[in-house]
Amino acid sequence: MGSATIRTAILPVAGLGTRLLPATKTVPKELLPVYDTPLLQFALQEAASIPGIERLVVVTHESKKALEQYFDHDPALLRKLRRQKKHALANCLQQTGAAEGVETRFAYQDEARGLGHAVLCAARDVAEGPVAVILPDDLVLPTSCMAEMAQAYDPDRAGMMVAAMKVAPAEIGKYGAFDVLAQDGAVLTARGIVEKPAAGTAPSLFAAVGRYILPPDIFDQLARTAPGHQGEIQLTDAISALVPAHGLEGLRFSGQRFDCGTHEGLLAAGLWRRDDLLLPAAIAAQ
Repeated sequence: MGSATIRTAILPVAGLGTRLLPATKTVPKELLPVYDTPLLQFALQEAASIPGIERLVVVTHESKKALEQYFDHDPALLRKLRRQKKHALANCLQQTGAAEGVETRFAYQDEARGLGHAVLCAARDVAEGPVAVILPDDLVLPTSCMAEMAQAYDPDRAGMMVAAMKVAPAEIGKYGAFDVLAQDGAVLTARGIVEKPAAGTAPSLFAAVGRYILPPDIFDQLARTAPGHQGEIQLTDAISALVPAHGLEGLRFSGQRFDCGTHEGLLAAGLWRRDDLLLPAAIAAQ
């Protein structure tokens, strides 16, 4: 019987955020705020929600030092806030970074060679067993997509799971599309994933979203995966190659997904977050 314990979460954050220029000229896109919280922090909270998680591997770029600094503790600032009785701010500061008891390691992707290559850069730092991959750009609110996936994941049924959402026919070409065999409630059984299919060729309207649970041999497969779409090493190509050995499922998660790699998605997520925080208090005050 296979182990379902996911001990490692990989966060690929080496991208330079060109779609969000000029804001990302000096600030990593993962540190841009979604109303009151950096985008990265949502990914860290989601990783912490995985039962048994022990380690984060953050795949970054040498130019993004501010992102690494986000994980550092600042005891002097914390003491100052406490002295000024700004306890709410102090508590917020204390809760940034990785969760207590979760080790953080940094790996580096020197050039943009695709998501598959970014995940491969983490290979030396992962713990044994299946790994989770979380793309902070793909923000899911208000629920933890990874917690739902970890609960549904059964390696004896399928060794790989990818988050799934249904999109309009005009949108599916922007995503990896599941080649669906069957559906049982929220769980899809799939033959593979077709990366950014041409118009009219998508095998389904179920799109892959940036949450993955993958077996340990994904790294060996990525090492021998040839460049695919746009000349990059595609994670979906490696996943499809492992389907005969492991099987593949998609999970239709319950939250709403925002593409925070775009101005529109970041704004929409911020407005959603604002309303989620403020509307209940406004209604209670009436």
